[in-house]
Parts: sequence; structure tokens; C-alpha cells
Amino acid sequence: MRILIGIDDTDNKDSRGTGFLSRQLAKQIEVKNLGKVSGITRHQLFIHPDIAYTSQNSSACLDISADKEEELRIYCENYIKKKSAIGSDAGLCIAGWDHISDTIIEWGFQAKQKVLKLDRAIELAKNEKIFLKGYTGILIGQIGALAAVGLRKCGNDGRFIWLDGPTELRELKPGIFNLEELKLNSGIENFITLNGLPLEKNCRVLCHDWIRPILKDSKPTLILEKNKNDKFEWKAATKEYIRTIS
Repeated sequence: MRILIGIDDTDNKDSRGTGFLSRQLAKQIEVKNLGKVSGITRHQLFIHPDIAYTSQNSSACLDISADKEEELRIYCENYIKKKSAIGSDAGLCIAGWDHISDTIIEWGFQAKQKVLKLDRAIELAKNEKIFLKGYTGILIGQIGALAAVGLRKCGNDGRFIWLDGPTELRELKPGIFNLEELKLNSGIENFITLNGLPLEKNCRVLCHDWIRPILKDSKPTLILEKNKNDKFEWKAATKEYIRTIS
């Protein structure tokens, strides 16, 4: 069964962020044999003075294949309660892929555009029969946790902060790769130009030390830009560019 786990606001100004906690949770899920994690995406939410957030107001979503849904839920709950930082407003959302409706996806897009209310998130999750719970602070992390699940289901939002592949994204050493070689090593499925055009398999690509494929058409997709150096034709889009679109 395919399950999405959304988490939000598990940190404070002195702790590691929600993205870090989501990666640690993914490792433990696999260690405990509770499921197989295919990827973790980061989703940028609305920035506004009326929204309480730690640094960037982003939430994370784990994409998991699991058979022990109840055991998985209990473990995730205990993990979030134990590992969330003091002063955080941690929220957790767990939903089967097929149970995430267009209404939940729309909630995710609204969370990127305007200030949303906690009571509405709770009501929506109840109506849609989706698990949603807050654990610390004033519990507003539920808003972003629910949004993360909807945005991941839509297939065209956010960027990967962890991806199942022979080499973990953060451990992929900078260098020049053949496109097919990079695909096999990283788990990235698609490669496109800044204009959205696909690239040939025999292209050579320069990768820097910050590779973050975006979620596009439900697949991990690396954006490449033309390079002027004759040794290679393409290079991974800059960190600054990827942050502006994800």
C-alpha cells in the first residue's frame, strides 16, 4: 500500500529543521521494517506575518510503500512526539495514496497562497477520513502536514530532499556524469532543460554539490542549463534557481 506521511513545524530556531527530522524518520522506518521509503519532498508554504513558522515555512512528505499501516502510524506518532523540538508546533498527517482527494490537493495549493485556519484543517481531515494530529505548541503544524500530503499527491510541487537510489542525493560527489549514469546512480528519472525540454541520454552533465530534483509529472526531475565549457554540454541548475521554483 502506498502511504504519504506529511510533517510540519517540528523544529525551533536552535534545532535541526523538519527536513532533517523527516530523513531520520525515513531511516528508522526502514530499520524497523515498517515500510520502504521511495522519496521525501520539501514543499514551500505561504510566507506571511500572521503565520508562525521557524525559518522558511516548509513542510515535508515521505512517500512510503507499507503493509503495516497501524504499526507505521503508531511509530510515527511516537517518533514525532519524542523528537520534535521544544517550542515547536509539530503536526503529522498520514494518508493512503488513494484516499487523498482533489479537496486535499486544493488545500495544499491554498497553503501556498494564503493564511489558513487550524480548525478548517482538522474538519477537512475528518471529513476525508485522513489521520491528522498535532503534538506540541498550539498544534498548527497540522495545517502544513495536511498540505504536504496534498502537494505530494498532485505530483507537481516541491523538491526532493531524499531519494531512493544507489547514492543518496547529499552524498553524490560533484563531477561530470553521463546522463544515463547519473540516472542509475541517483534515482532521478527525468532530465529537462530550463525550458522544459527533455535531454538525450548521451549528454554529459556537470553536477555541483547541491543536487535537488524537483517533483514534476510525479517524477524526480533534474533541471539542467546549457554550459559554455566545451568539456561538457550541460550543468545542473543552480541552488538559487531551484529554490525560486520549489
